[in-house]
Amino acid sequence: MTAVPTLAVDDLSVEFRTRSGVVKVLEHVGFRVDRGEKVALVGESGSGKSVTAFAVMGILDAAGRVTSGRVMFGGSDLLALSEHDLAEQRGRELSMIFQNPRTALNPIRRVGRQIADVLVRHGGATRNDAPRAAIEMLKKVRIPDPERRAEAYPFELSGGMCQRIMIAIALACRPALLIADEPTTGLDVTTQAVIMDLIGELAAESGMATIFITHDLALAAEYCDRIVVMHAGHVVEAAPARDLFSHPRHPYAAKLLAATPGETVALEHLASIPGGLPDLRRADLPPCRYAERCERRTDACAQPLPQRTVGDGHVVACWSPL
Repeated sequence: MTAVPTLAVDDLSVEFRTRSGVVKVLEHVGFRVDRGEKVALVGESGSGKSVTAFAVMGILDAAGRVTSGRVMFGGSDLLALSEHDLAEQRGRELSMIFQNPRTALNPIRRVGRQIADVLVRHGGATRNDAPRAAIEMLKKVRIPDPERRAEAYPFELSGGMCQRIMIAIALACRPALLIADEPTTGLDVTTQAVIMDLIGELAAESGMATIFITHDLALAAEYCDRIVVMHAGHVVEAAPARDLFSHPRHPYAAKLLAATPGETVALEHLASIPGGLPDLRRADLPPCRYAERCERRTDACAQPLPQRTVGDGHVVACWSPL
């Protein structure tokens, strides 16, 4: 690891105020991403992956607020920046690809203009130069006939094409960090591979750090250097990808892997994870939010969670790791 990471999230906690109570969505989340590194945030739906990304980007819903923590990026704590200064970072140094490109793109603006807008706003391009630079970005993400596609509206393009447009927008200003939130959702297997390869190649060209948010462990294993496993707003395990897949140490991570389909695993042999996520509005949430569905729980699980180093770069938050 480098001495200074591209991104360091430390003790990040987020809560949402709703009509039915306060929801403690994230609690003491921490991880780092080094220059050029590809890190996956994995876990069940509702584990806090996307909320973590939104907090880093400063785009939480109005009901959400950060209650503690730091998000260090380029020597600055993003959580301490003004909205103006954070907006300057977004698009230029920080970029994000959202789950559904059709809803993220402006439906009534031609896609070439949307790329050009970013280049003018954050990349220093002039209004005259930006359209040509936008076409060059379309070429870079391998969109055929880029001059014609630049004049298209999002509804005229396929899902895979829209995702490539989003990648072009996100990478137009060569950011230091890209967050890709379920970048292959709704795409066929072949297009998924093309999109992931494309992001990887463009990241390698510039040394860009990448966070992939996914529930697809097979995808994370193939494309990512390290895995951060989340459960109910906690980071329960973080490890190099090879170590996690060969020897998961947290009971939840092991169950998650066992529940993942593979080429040699028949559907009837897949294991399910017992129980469900706890109600995060509860006032009596245990220190380990997995404890109530864990077969290895002991009396120690009622104590604050330890952060145990169990290998090189391998950390697990568990009193009774595997």
